Amino acid sequence: MKASRWLVTMGAMLAVMAGQGAIAQAPTTAAHTNSQQEKMKTCNADASAKGLKGTDREAYMKTCLSKEGAAHKGNSQQEKMKSCNANANTKGLKGTERETFMKSCLSSSG
Repeated sequence: MKASRWLVTMGAMLAVMAGQGAIAQAPTTAAHTNSQQEKMKTCNADASAKGLKGTDREAYMKTCLSKEGAAHKGNSQQEKMKSCNANANTKGLKGTERETFMKSCLSSSG
């Protein structure tokens, strides 16, 4: 009788501890999913605002989504330069066309 009571008590304690562990992990997973969803929304909105389509949009989205939070964000002017360079390379621009594109891209807000 004592052994069965002990087993029931231990089983109940394990169930409570497992439940607490699952509850403790749930907010972290939800927060990560929400931040990834927010990043996707932001990148999509930026690509749409820039009027990017096809391979230009793909290149921009890849760059935008690969950024890892504010620690990786760096200087916004540097990020803009990287993005504009990538877009110019994707379009295969050279010479005067590239200069005009870069000037326009770097002076745009967004």
